[in-house]
Amino acid sequence: MRTKLAAFLTVLSLAAVALAPAAHARNTPCSGKKGGVSHCRSGKFVCNDGSTSASKKTCSR
Repeated sequence: MRTKLAAFLTVLSLAAVALAPAAHARNTPCSGKKGGVSHCRSGKFVCNDGSTSASKKTCSR
């Protein structure tokens, strides 16, 4: 009984570790060195570094 539980928990832990990076692999406007979205101007995202995002998404904040 204990070995089955240990094997189940091991498989569950490995699955959680394997799937965790996929949850954080999103591309968002102004990601990375741009520092995130500061505000919206004319439907375009303006990044915290002052540049305009090349994203094809539109914003309405």
